[in-house]
Formats: sequence, C-alpha cells, structure tokens
Amino acid sequence: MVLILSPSMMCAKFSYLSSEVDSLNKANIDIYHMDVMDGRYVPNFALGPEDISTVRKNTNKKLDVHLMIENPRKYVKFFSDLGADIIYFCPDAEQQSARTIDDIHAQGKKAGIAVNTGTSFETVKELLPEVDYVLVMTVHPGFASQPFQESVIPKLRKFAEEKEKYGYILGIDGAVSRERIKALHKLGVDNFVLGTSALFGKEQSYKEIISDIRKEN
Repeated sequence: MVLILSPSMMCAKFSYLSSEVDSLNKANIDIYHMDVMDGRYVPNFALGPEDISTVRKNTNKKLDVHLMIENPRKYVKFFSDLGADIIYFCPDAEQQSARTIDDIHAQGKKAGIAVNTGTSFETVKELLPEVDYVLVMTVHPGFASQPFQESVIPKLRKFAEEKEKYGYILGIDGAVSRERIKALHKLGVDNFVLGTSALFGKEQSYKEIISDIRKEN
C-alpha cells in the first residue's frame, strides 16, 4: 500500500523557508502541505501567497493547498496559478461544492475535500465519485499542536473501506505521530500530514526521520 508523507509547512522555520524546503527535498518527502486560513472560516491566519511561491520555486515535488477559508471556489484559479497541484477545500465552507470540484479540475489540478471533525461520511458521500483526495481532519481545524481526536476513528475506518470503490487517496491531518502512522496505515490511510508530532522540532534530521518512518511502514 502506498505511503505518502506530506510535511505541514505551517510548522516549518519561516526565517529559513528555502533552506527548510531544500532539507525536505533531500529527505525525499512526497507532497508539501500548505494550510491557508483567512481568520473567518477558522479563527486564525496562516500561509500567504509569498510562502506558497517560495516553496513552489524551490521544489519540483507536488504541492497541495488546504483552503480553510470562506468561499473557496472564488480562489481556485488564484492558488492554481501559484503552483498548487492539489487543492483541498472544506465542503461546509462552500454552497456549491460540486462546482468547486469542477473548477479545480478545469485548472488541470487534483481536487480534494477536507473533512472536519464534525463532518460525517454521509454528509460528503455524494462528492466522493468526483474527488481525487480525501483529507480527514484528526484535530479541530485552525491551530497546531492539538490532541488527536479519537472520535474520528470510526469515520476514518469508513472512508478507508470505501476508497477503492470511489478511487480517492485517503489522508489524515492533525497530531500525526509515528505511532499513529503505523496503526492508521494498516487501517488504510495513504497520506499523512506531518507536523510537530512526527517531523518538525526534533533532534533528528528530516532525512533521518522520513527514512525511519518509511522503514517502519
């Protein structure tokens, strides 16, 4: 089963962002995960266009943007033009989610939905035939360093059971420790967004950590 490791760049050292990207490139990560927050959909701000541009200029690897913003459909082309390969949005922030998915695909990008802790499988089921990625939030959106929400496990299991039927890549975001990766990869999760629980702020180098995670799984 595929294992995709996606560093959450909200946790990187922004004073040395180009250097951080270089180190992560050498560590052989898979996808750069860029959280975008507008202070309205979630009560916080994160990652502006200049941050996304800097990462894009310094890597040939895939880059995703997770739009935790109101009216995400209005900004699909903007973030596509910045170089995003995958665009996630939260269906509860958009009145016409199917059209948002169509707009992302029209830009030649992969479309993903981010499923918040309070959003059920049934709520987004009708969108699943159209999306390429599903990202299940395992913390409440908007802030780093939160505890893992055990209550999402039954829902995550359901998404794992249905992924072959619908053809999406399943990921999780929030408090993703190495122990969680090992357990949830076996459950059927493909893509792991890595923050301070597993990757950033550690004594080991990024290359050592990523190598160890791959060996463990």
